[in-house]
Amino acid sequence: MGSQAFTTYSRGKNVKDAYNRAVEQAEAEYGHQDGYSGQINSCAGFSDITREFKNYKKSVSLEKFIDEQLDNLSKFDGARAVCIQEPIENKNKTKSQVEHIVTPGTKKWMLTYVVYRGDSRVGSALTKADAVKRAREYSEIHECTTTIRMERRLEKDAHALVAKVTYKPSSTEREGRWVFFGWASC
Repeated sequence: MGSQAFTTYSRGKNVKDAYNRAVEQAEAEYGHQDGYSGQINSCAGFSDITREFKNYKKSVSLEKFIDEQLDNLSKFDGARAVCIQEPIENKNKTKSQVEHIVTPGTKKWMLTYVVYRGDSRVGSALTKADAVKRAREYSEIHECTTTIRMERRLEKDAHALVAKVTYKPSSTEREGRWVFFGWASC
């Protein structure tokens, strides 16, 4: 079991988001390989050393800084992260937009009995007796436990959507960029 140096770049709203994206990308590209891919997904976490880099920045390039850090790290140290472009967050007072959806006509609610297996809906009926019958059939066929809940729904499958709330980004908002590096098991 050896180790391999890696360097990868990732974007995110913060360093943790960027790290998670880098791990997901490494798993998609190299696979999990039981923790021995030789990439960032084989590391146990990360440490943000941006402040340390900024102290060295005046005399050392990013590449030289990474090389010096790699000389002192092992595969047991996890990844190191350096922010190379600071994120800019949304500073708008209102960060969302509401679109009200008006549907003409009157709405009538009706009571239904819904059969569930865990959190999954498997059937419904207008009467409790019919719902019990469906639940028993399902439980006997699938050899599982089902539950029945009373729920209200709109009659005639009317459109129940009344509003849509969307995120409103700022024109100056942007994700940050980080470089992650270290040694990983392979």
